[in-house]
Amino acid sequence: MIRRLFYMSLGAYLAVWAMRKLQSLRPDHVARRTAGRAAALADQLRDFTGEVRHLSASRETQLRAELGLDTVDDTTTGNNRIYDVKDGR
Repeated sequence: MIRRLFYMSLGAYLAVWAMRKLQSLRPDHVARRTAGRAAALADQLRDFTGEVRHLSASRETQLRAELGLDTVDDTTTGNNRIYDVKDGR
């Protein structure tokens, strides 16, 4: 009697477990999980690129200061202006 109850309980548990696993494979569930993970990955990528840009700009500023490339003297007008290679000015 106890053995039958054990196997019946085990079968019910496995049936519920299998149904939940099969429900998680439905297209709408898979699409929702995929969209959520893609959005999270895009957020992480956006954060990473922002941090890389910030660190590269600060390193460029540091190198320009060490090498004395911060300003360019305009001898005709006597004005000093910031020289930025990326802008070409």
